[in-house]
Amino acid sequence: MQKITLFLLACLLSLTSQANEPLTSGPEGSSMAVFAGGCFWCTEADFDKVPGVLDTVSGYIGGTADSANYPDVSAGVTDHIEAVAVFYDPDKTSFSQLVEAFWPTIDPLTPNAQFCDSGPQYRSALFHANPEQEQILRASLDNLTASGRLEGSIVTEILPQTAFYPAEEYHQDYYQKNPVRYNFYRSRCGRDDRLEELWGEK
Repeated sequence: MQKITLFLLACLLSLTSQANEPLTSGPEGSSMAVFAGGCFWCTEADFDKVPGVLDTVSGYIGGTADSANYPDVSAGVTDHIEAVAVFYDPDKTSFSQLVEAFWPTIDPLTPNAQFCDSGPQYRSALFHANPEQEQILRASLDNLTASGRLEGSIVTEILPQTAFYPAEEYHQDYYQKNPVRYNFYRSRCGRDDRLEELWGEK
């Protein structure tokens, strides 16, 4: 009985230490948008290259739990999705422009997966914080569908923006902190090969 009690106490302490607070703001004067494109290392790296983006934060969104951490999300224990909060200068870019920049960085035809990562926690999704953003997202999706550019049904979800929980510090700017490991992962995962197949060369 004592061993069981100690085990439960250890689990409780572990959960408490992993709790974090939702992220609601970024650099002064910036606006926030959230996108899910599979592995957040890659989505973060892609958005950091977009003009007008001031900061990006890897994290988790969409779940009902009041916190999120990598072990639980990657194991599919929660309903959260790996995502990236993008903070941008509204004088230099717009929510609509970010949406258009996002599409060519994902595979919108594969449900509950992105490239080599499988499971609903890796599905692609776009999030709206208000009716105007939802209208922009649905119009963009309709335009992409009507264009006939992609051979297949687009399964990328449009979802309301809920609490966004930052990922652990070692995940932030992973591609800069660990360039060799990041490039190996991205190549092994076949991300860029699949993107070229879908969207053509950049």
